[in-house]
Amino acid sequence: MVHSAPLIVIVGPTAVGKSALAIELCQRFEGEIVSADSRQVYCGLDIGTAKPTPQERSQVPHHLVDLVTPDEQLSLAEYQELAYQAVADIHSRDRLPLLVGGTGQYVRAVVEGWSIPRVPPQPDLRRRMLQEVQEWGHQALHDRLAEVDPAAAARIDARNVRRVIRALEVYEVTGQPISELQKKRPPPYRILQLGLTMERQALYKQADRRIERMIERGLLDEVRRLVAQSYGPRLSAMSGIGYAELGEYLGGKISLEEAIRRMKASTRHFIRHQYNWFRLDDPRIHWIEQGPQVVERAAAIIQGWLRGAKDENGN
Repeated sequence: MVHSAPLIVIVGPTAVGKSALAIELCQRFEGEIVSADSRQVYCGLDIGTAKPTPQERSQVPHHLVDLVTPDEQLSLAEYQELAYQAVADIHSRDRLPLLVGGTGQYVRAVVEGWSIPRVPPQPDLRRRMLQEVQEWGHQALHDRLAEVDPAAAARIDARNVRRVIRALEVYEVTGQPISELQKKRPPPYRILQLGLTMERQALYKQADRRIERMIERGLLDEVRRLVAQSYGPRLSAMSGIGYAELGEYLGGKISLEEAIRRMKASTRHFIRHQYNWFRLDDPRIHWIEQGPQVVERAAAIIQGWLRGAKDENGN
């Protein structure tokens, strides 16, 4: 029996060390990295997104980084299509693709083969619904979604206004519930998912140190430059951790110390959110504890997995 082409997936929370592990593994297995990070797609957002450095990109090819300017949008459907193209390109050169990142929707869309409604953003409709949220609160909008698409409402938190609006937007444009349109068609890959984790309090401290290093490396100047280029706080790109808080500081709304404190608090909240996407009890994910032997442990799992495919193929 001939198996599908391989795809390695590396997931886990922010600041846990996914990128460093992926680079080491790519060097061992002749691999290339396909980014699954919704912030690294933006040009100019480098330090605050922990984007791979020029040196790291020279060591290992990275795909799906620097795709759009901060005032442009990249839909989930567009990302998924680009990811499949990147994986196919890597396979065509007999190299091993590693899908690496902490954006749950990006990873799941690729791995599970989500069928994503090709409905472009409707700015006027979105503005109207945002106005309704301001007037009536997020629960009223979620209640409307529950009337037209109970399945989507059941899985979307009422506080996640962006996703609620998207679901209603799709219904308004197509007349069909987004839950019906989002069927899954698994891609033709043989997939191994590795999860990188560490003790929660240690991870929080590591994330705090990373934020401090970002400040030392010039994140404030990066945000100042973006603001000077008229990339304001209303843009989705500028709402990310670090850019939003430092933007408020530059606008004179909070002190630098408060901005950094909020960055650290938001990062901890984000880590908890990521563990909801990538659950430690998910049987599809082989979890590895971060530590001195992490590369060797991950490499052993991959080697055995690749060898198993060869044995089953009779090679």
